[in-house]
Amino acid sequence: MTEKLLKEAFVSNLNGTNISEITAGLSISSLCFLFRGLIFVLYQEKYGPLNYSWKFHLLLDYILLVFPLVLSCTVFSDFLYVVPLSYITACTLLFYIIYKRRTNCVKRQLFGVIKSFLNVHVESRTMPPVTNFRVFLNILTAIAILAVDFPIYPRRYAKTETYGTGVMDLGVGGFIFANAIVSPEAKARENLFCNRFSNLKKQLVSVWPFLILGFGRLISVKKADYHEHVSEYGLHWNFFFTLAVVRVLASFLLAVFPTQKSWVVAATSVSLYQVALETTGLKDFVFYGSDGKGTRVGFLNANREGIVSVTGYVALYMAGVQVGVYVLKKRAVLKDLITALWTLIIIALSLFAILHLFQMYIEPVSRRLANLTFFIWTIAQCLSLLCFIFLSDLLIVFAKFLVTGSRIPGTWVICNSSFSTKNQSIKRTEDKESIKNNFCLIQAISRNPLLFFLLSNVMTGLVNIVMNTMNTTSFLSLLVLVLYMFFTCLIVYFLHVNNVNVKWW
Repeated sequence: MTEKLLKEAFVSNLNGTNISEITAGLSISSLCFLFRGLIFVLYQEKYGPLNYSWKFHLLLDYILLVFPLVLSCTVFSDFLYVVPLSYITACTLLFYIIYKRRTNCVKRQLFGVIKSFLNVHVESRTMPPVTNFRVFLNILTAIAILAVDFPIYPRRYAKTETYGTGVMDLGVGGFIFANAIVSPEAKARENLFCNRFSNLKKQLVSVWPFLILGFGRLISVKKADYHEHVSEYGLHWNFFFTLAVVRVLASFLLAVFPTQKSWVVAATSVSLYQVALETTGLKDFVFYGSDGKGTRVGFLNANREGIVSVTGYVALYMAGVQVGVYVLKKRAVLKDLITALWTLIIIALSLFAILHLFQMYIEPVSRRLANLTFFIWTIAQCLSLLCFIFLSDLLIVFAKFLVTGSRIPGTWVICNSSFSTKNQSIKRTEDKESIKNNFCLIQAISRNPLLFFLLSNVMTGLVNIVMNTMNTTSFLSLLVLVLYMFFTCLIVYFLHVNNVNVKWW
């Protein structure tokens, strides 16, 4: 068997893992963010702002935010639940120290401190939890696409063949959901008919980079004879083609139907799709081809997974728009943000409960089909990650509230509290300056997210060309993954500190 066939077999015919392990793994990214924020608050309380070079900040952010995620899906994967528990313990201790050394509300009891905190006003040019959610999803994706080629990455985390929930099964679904949250339709303050069709025109124009990238990937993979998991999308179809088609179809639906009712369109379309899978030969066509033998003769037959699954992904995009409409709603008072967080938690828990029932009585999750249960699972899993990050953001803001003058990049700016007018004025000026010239890995990736994703894909290909990833030792595998993520972060970070936005459209 050739090396190409061996690599294809290495990532094929897998069954995934359980949902609780995936949820625990996703929580680690938010806990890394919380731990970093509390460390910064505690440091600034004693020593003042971190006035170091961008290289120091890059290394610090990499060690605190990225390196633990690499470890959690490799050497720590066999005792994964210990990692979030360890972080929770450490963060609890840091919170206790910060509270005891607080410089605000010193004479108040805990209840009074919390009461004052709930009425604090905050501001930000973006919605920090959404930004952080999209960044961490990008980081986790970048780690997984190379790690899966190494033996150190558990096979249960890789993409499933037919049914199941693997960590990497969240990839394209999570990417589509994350983009839908910040789509023009989700951000729109008005839903006038003419504006919706104007958005449709813009979206039709904006998909050309995805088409170029899709054809570029297709040509490069075929020319380099690179290993492919054919049952993922098909012989010619790939992730970028799915993104382009989903964007166009979803934009058309959003031009016709009210954005506020996009969840109705999502639920209706994915339900009808599931009915078609159950009552027609569509499911058998996806799994076994038109002849029932799995052959791939003809364009539709060759790319049946990628083409048929578009329906499920369009519904997922529509649901993401609905979430974006709710989450991006302007809220200035912290108690309103906490209310929004509780609503998201209730929705996520409800979806997990529904998923459990649907998997028993309808059909298990199938990334290959992008079926109804995959739709529900992806939304529930993405909302759980968003809630984890949302909660971490709020806890960091609470720590900032306790220690006057704390500045943590990637969080809300406190603009109204019990601080004195003088301190408040200084703080707001400093925060605006920190936003303008911030050494922050999260902001660096958020500035050029597509470039970060493309860099990770290109470097993944280069690593696979240079070395036989399947036969590497655990130490070498980990070393390559650490260096690969560091240099990917380094490139986007360097562009960020030089205020460079890479966008071709």
